[in-house]
Amino acid sequence: MPPELAPDGSALLRIEGVTKRFGAQAAVDDVSLAIGQGEFVCLLGPSGCGKSTLLRLVAGLDAPTSGRILLDGADITGLPPHRRPVNLMFQSYALFPHMSVAGNLAYGLKGLGLGKGAIAERVAGLLRLVRLEGLGERRPETLSGGQRQRVALARALAREPRVLLLDEPLGALDRSLREETQAELRALQRRLGAGFVVVTHDPEEAMALADRIGVMEGGRLVQIGPAADLYERPASRFVAALLGDVNLVAGRLGPAGPGPLRAVGTAFGSVQARASETDLAEGAEVVVALRPERIVLRDASGEGLPGVLTEATFLGERIRRLVRLSDGTVLRASAPATEAAGPAVGEAVRVAFAPRDAAILPA
Repeated sequence: MPPELAPDGSALLRIEGVTKRFGAQAAVDDVSLAIGQGEFVCLLGPSGCGKSTLLRLVAGLDAPTSGRILLDGADITGLPPHRRPVNLMFQSYALFPHMSVAGNLAYGLKGLGLGKGAIAERVAGLLRLVRLEGLGERRPETLSGGQRQRVALARALAREPRVLLLDEPLGALDRSLREETQAELRALQRRLGAGFVVVTHDPEEAMALADRIGVMEGGRLVQIGPAADLYERPASRFVAALLGDVNLVAGRLGPAGPGPLRAVGTAFGSVQARASETDLAEGAEVVVALRPERIVLRDASGEGLPGVLTEATFLGERIRRLVRLSDGTVLRASAPATEAAGPAVGEAVRVAFAPRDAAILPA
């Protein structure tokens, strides 16, 4: 399987047909991926999908069963971790509690043959980089969670890796601090121009950080691309559901027409939707994927599918509404909270959406 290309066709890091087996179980299964210079890639998926194992293979902490890994065109598959210009930052941060912040940063520099003055200068630069000036003599346990995260990040950057690997780097932070740190991490990556590969199970985090998102399922890379492409044009129902709330309606595909739209017969009638795969045959079992924010609710005299509004929930910025169609199917609709003056619960409504906003996916 050829690697997925970096956006400009070049690659800083190339993963070619990499598989890692533990006994009969393939934790990583024939993954190929190319990451460009200065690119920020997120590997997204649930626990056990192989994303952290893939990071360990790139870092050299585990050896692949098959396949190879190249950096700047050189095969590094057999190199030990300390000889790879790659560093891995763990979710736990793994800071040395008996050392000061400065001591933690200096630890990884001592093997580079630098003098004490050069190490002190590099440590001071790292503290400035992550905005921790003046905290070099503090112990890790005296810092906040966000500050410890930045110390761990600075230590991972100390040896100036070509590629920085981050395994759930923000998972230990609360929501507000996590959002703040996402912006800092993205700005830092742009400033350094290094390749960043982040593992996360949080789709919002992946969309906030990444130039491209690689979705993993069962050890395989099932789709990769910019966040908007994966959100609007998912390759499967798994990707559609992972990237956000989505209505998935079962149906059977109608005949092909001259355009990109196909009819799908569902329990509540025929609907028009966009065919994501051209090789789906007439009569195939499919699902129609429709994002709640693409649904428009009209009054009962308007056009659309007839239904009854059964629930309306205020969620801060948005209102979530549930509509029960004539066959019992329940669709979720979402609208800005500024549109709260809509139909009342119990009222008859019509559900409408543009066919281009609904994607036909394999069942």
